[in-house]
Amino acid sequence: MGRPRAGNEELAVDMSQTSTDRADGPTPDLRAGAAGEDATVTAAVRGSAARRRNPSPRPSAGPRGTFLAAGALGGAIAATLFGIARSVFGYGFNVPVTLSAFTAGTVAVLALGGLLRRGLLPRWLRRLVARACVVGLGMAVVLAAAGGVLLAVTPGVGDAQSRVSAQAAAHGVTATDLSTPPKVAAALVATEDARFWHNPGIDPAGDARALLVWLRGGGGDGGGATIEQQLAKMLYTNGQRTRPDQVEQVALAVKLAHDYPKGRILQMYLSTAYFGHGYYGLDAAAHGYFKTSPAHLDWPQAALLAGLVQAPSAYDPLHNPDLARQRRAEVLVRLKAVGDLTARQVRAFDDTPLGVA
Repeated sequence: MGRPRAGNEELAVDMSQTSTDRADGPTPDLRAGAAGEDATVTAAVRGSAARRRNPSPRPSAGPRGTFLAAGALGGAIAATLFGIARSVFGYGFNVPVTLSAFTAGTVAVLALGGLLRRGLLPRWLRRLVARACVVGLGMAVVLAAAGGVLLAVTPGVGDAQSRVSAQAAAHGVTATDLSTPPKVAAALVATEDARFWHNPGIDPAGDARALLVWLRGGGGDGGGATIEQQLAKMLYTNGQRTRPDQVEQVALAVKLAHDYPKGRILQMYLSTAYFGHGYYGLDAAAHGYFKTSPAHLDWPQAALLAGLVQAPSAYDPLHNPDLARQRRAEVLVRLKAVGDLTARQVRAFDDTPLGVA
C-alpha cells in the first residue's frame, strides 16, 4: 500500500505543476513563438501602410515604349492641327508644316513626360497641365469638326463669277473683266484687309474681334471681315449681316480663297462693290466721279474710291465732302502704314482737292 501512495503523490505534484504553469502563463518557448507571429503581422501592416503612402513606381515601358507613346500623341496633335487647317484655315496644310507640327508635338510630350517622371512639377501643376491638355484637345477636335460641318452645309463657290456677271447685268454694268489697277488694289487692301495677300480667306484676329462684339451684344463684324467675306456677303447672302449669315460668310470666304487666286477675287469684288450714286463696280465709279478710266486714277482718287465701299452714303463726296476728305485721309495714312506711300506723299495728297465731278 506504500508504493501506490507514492505514485499518487507524484501525480498530484505533476497536476499541481501544470496548474501553476497555467496560472503563470505560457512557457518561454510558447511566448517566443507568439511574439514572433505578432512581429510578423505588425511588419506586414506597417509595410502595407507604407506602400499606400509611397506607392512603388510602376514598371517602366522602356525607352522604346516611351518614344512610341510620345510619337502617337505627337501624331494626334499633328492630325488635329491638320484638321483645323483643312476645315477652318483653308484646306491645305503642306507636308513640311505637318511634319514640323508632328515633331514639335512629340518633343513637347517627351519634355512634359520627363518633368512629370522626375517630380519637377508640383502636384497642382501636374493636375493643371493634365486638365489643360484635355480641354485644349477637346476644343481643337470640336473646332475642327464644326469647321468641317460648316464647309459641308454651305454651298460651293464655283458659280461666283456667274453671280458677279448676273449682278453686273442687273445694275447695267458691262465691264466685269477689267484688270485691277495697282493703286486701287493697294488702297483697298490697306483699308479693308491688310493681310489679304497672305490670309486663307479669313482673319483669325478679326474673327476674334467679331466674336467679342457678339458676346457684348453688339452687331456687325467688329471690322474683321476680310475681302473674301465681303464678297461672299455680296454674292451669296444678299448683303445680310445677321449672325447666321456672318457664320456662313466665313465658310464661303474660305472656299473663295481656295478656289480663286487673290487677283481674281479683287477683280470680282471691284466689279460688284457699290460706290454710291448708283455706281456699281469700279469702272462705273471712276467714270462717274472723275470722268476717267480705272487705269488712270491717281493716288488721291484711288484712296477716295477705296474709302467709299465701307459706307457710300456716309462718305458721299458730293453731299458730305468733309467726311469724304476725312475718310480719304484715313486711307492715305493706311497706305503709309503698310509702306506704299511716304509721309511726304501723304501730306501732299491730303491737300489735293477731291476733284469729283
